[in-house]
Amino acid sequence: MALLCPVKLKNILPLVNSTDIVTQEMLDYMMLYLEPTTIVDTECLKVGPPSIESEYDGAISVPDVLRVAKEAEQAGYHGIFINCFGDPGVRAVREYVRIPVFGGFEPSVHLALGLCDRIGIVTLRKNVAPMFRGNIAKAGMKERIVSLRYTSLSLEECCQTELLIKAVYDECLKAITEDGVEGFILGCTAMVGVAEGVKAALMKDGYDIPVVEAAQAALKLLELSAQMSLRHSNITYMTPPHLP
Repeated sequence: MALLCPVKLKNILPLVNSTDIVTQEMLDYMMLYLEPTTIVDTECLKVGPPSIESEYDGAISVPDVLRVAKEAEQAGYHGIFINCFGDPGVRAVREYVRIPVFGGFEPSVHLALGLCDRIGIVTLRKNVAPMFRGNIAKAGMKERIVSLRYTSLSLEECCQTELLIKAVYDECLKAITEDGVEGFILGCTAMVGVAEGVKAALMKDGYDIPVVEAAQAALKLLELSAQMSLRHSNITYMTPPHLP
């Protein structure tokens, strides 16, 4: 049975002190393609890392992500977005709650799979690449995700939109010519306006190819899952035996 009431989603930022990172512009951009009636409430962690830039960061975020997720389910939310392309704690949270849960990685891959055969991911910094390679391997997508590239920008430079667009565009060109990539996913959920800028620059070079923004894809798929009353399988994601 389809969900008849407005969809209510929880946007979990797996970080502490994230108010300086997440702006209203970023939230509006993430929600750009949602239904006007859909509600998205954002919450950061009380205990966790200042950013997710490694497996370690992701691991220490998980306990408080679990807490916020369970509280969201109990409060009547219809879905949970763990706002990071590394998908920290996604599978654990799916075992803990019975509403749909997505991070940034899986939804953007699902969308890109229907748009091109050879997918490339371009992210911000080198140190997250091993984590993303692990996600690609676990998803069994090595034959479809054929390129993983990153910019050489500093953390401060990543906040400069035009500079970031140029850096990502440069890596996309290399991935097209050297790796045979046919469409892209941006490997970070905080790249506001970058997908549009990169797509326009590639179009000028004659490459009319998709550039998928991860946070938009995740929230849209989460909204759709809630509207269709779909949730993750309790065969794949069994409740831990010691939990009620």
